[in-house]
Formats: sequence, C-alpha cells, structure tokens
Amino acid sequence: MPQNKARSWSELKQAANGCFKTGQYGEAVLLYSRAISQLEKSSQRGEEDLAILFTNRAAAHLKDGNCGECVADSTRSLELSPFNVKSLLRRAAAYEALERYRPAYIDYKTALQISCSITAAHDGANRMTKALAEADGPSWREKLPPIPTVPLAVRQKLAQQMAPGPAETSGGEKVRSAPGEADARKGQILKEEGNALVKKGEHRKAVEKYSQSLKHNPAEVTTYTNRALCYLTVKQYRDAVRDCDEALMIDSCNIKALYRRAQAHRELKEVKACVEDLNKLLRVEPKNTAALKLLEDVQKRK
Repeated sequence: MPQNKARSWSELKQAANGCFKTGQYGEAVLLYSRAISQLEKSSQRGEEDLAILFTNRAAAHLKDGNCGECVADSTRSLELSPFNVKSLLRRAAAYEALERYRPAYIDYKTALQISCSITAAHDGANRMTKALAEADGPSWREKLPPIPTVPLAVRQKLAQQMAPGPAETSGGEKVRSAPGEADARKGQILKEEGNALVKKGEHRKAVEKYSQSLKHNPAEVTTYTNRALCYLTVKQYRDAVRDCDEALMIDSCNIKALYRRAQAHRELKEVKACVEDLNKLLRVEPKNTAALKLLEDVQKRK
C-alpha cells in the first residue's frame, strides 16, 4: 500500500492522518505506531511532536473501540505535554465508555479550566455529574480524587492555541474558542431580553432566551445563574442544579450559584448537598441572611 512507502516519521504521520479521515482506524494505528517508533529513536526527537502522535493514536483507538489503549496513549501524551486539551477529552471519553465515571469527570473538569467554552467538556461533565449522583447519591463529590489545578500561565498559553482548525476536530471533540465581539454582544442582548421576561413573570420564555444567549456566549456566568432561577421557579430542579454547576465551573465561589443550587438540593431532598453549598457560601459571605435562614430551615428538617 502507498502508506507503507512513507519513510520519515512525519510522512508516516501524514499517511496515518489520511487513514483516520477515511475511517481506516486500524491502519491509522499501525502507521502512528511506526511514526512513534521512528521519532523515539531519532536524535531530533521533540516531546511536543511525540505527544501529538500519541494523542492521534489515542483518537484512532477510541474510534476503533479500544478504550484501554486510548487511555494509555492519552496518558502518555499528557506526560509529554501536560494539560493537552485533546488528550484530556479523549481520555475522558474512553473512561466514560469504560464506565469509569470519576476519572472521566476529573478530565472533563480539568479541560474546562483551560477553556470554559469546550462543548464536549461541558456535556461530558454534565453526564458524569448525573451518573455519579445516581451511583453515589448527594455526597458523590466527596468520593472524587482531587481535580488538578491548571496553572494560569498554562491556561493562557493553551487557550491561545485553541483556535478552530482541522487538528481540533480530528478526534470528534467540539472545541470552541472564546466568543468573539459579535457573539458576546448578541449574547448580552438575548440575556437582557431574558431578564425582561423574568420581570414579567414569563420564566419559561426567559429560559429560551437565556438558552439562545448561551449559544453565543457560553462563558457568561450570570446567564447560567439567571436561567437557574427560572428553572427553580418552574420546579425543574435538576436543570437548576446543572446550570449552577456550569456557573461554578467558571466562578467557583459565585454566591448566586451556590445559593440557588442549595435551594434546588433542598427541593430534591438532598439535604447534605444543600448544607455543603450553604456552608461554602457562608465561608465567602458569613453574614448572608438568606443563606443563614435557609440553613436554619434545612437543619430543622433533619
């Protein structure tokens, strides 16, 4: 086959990429393996190039259903290039397929530290939140390993590298950069329209406006907390929890998100989770009267 005539590791990589694009994942794995072998032996070995080869082979393994191999290659790539978004997302997807929901959640959340606008990470974190809550109950967060902290300098560097391009979509991840000026402006207009509907008491219509706003600017924390308030009003408590989770991914000490999630947990009879949110809120604002009152009310119900 023509691919087998490739000699340098870069030629092998190019041939493997071609196989990947046409769905020949097994052949792509073989070619990536040859490229890795050549580059590892090369005197001009580059850690970044090697990391790319491992994450590309991980994508091929994932597409071919070899989730264990995907985890191994993604991990190797992350050792060479820490906090690489594509490797995090591919490993998370493989963990999820293997029903290893805790490490999947950690990887999705780590990716969101780099950019809060990664659709695949948002969706994955939501799925893992639901799966872990069902498996472990309200205290599921207590059973998680620590989430690695991505240094600010690393976040800034990696975020700059996330402009859309062929390499960003080769593994199927939806990675979006921060909203441009036009999207941010449109998102703000739609959010204000949602706010006006809330004032009129039209909460379901407001939810639609906030949802449209988030399509333009998924990094706006107040849109999530505003929509969470609407969900509370219409008694869609799980949706309120999810929106507060999203807000807290962006701002981990957001008062409105903590309070509204606590309200939702109370309605869902998840007392422990409710108390945890209120205690965290009160560490930030010790004299928050609404939180103190809710905490007293919840504790009386125990």
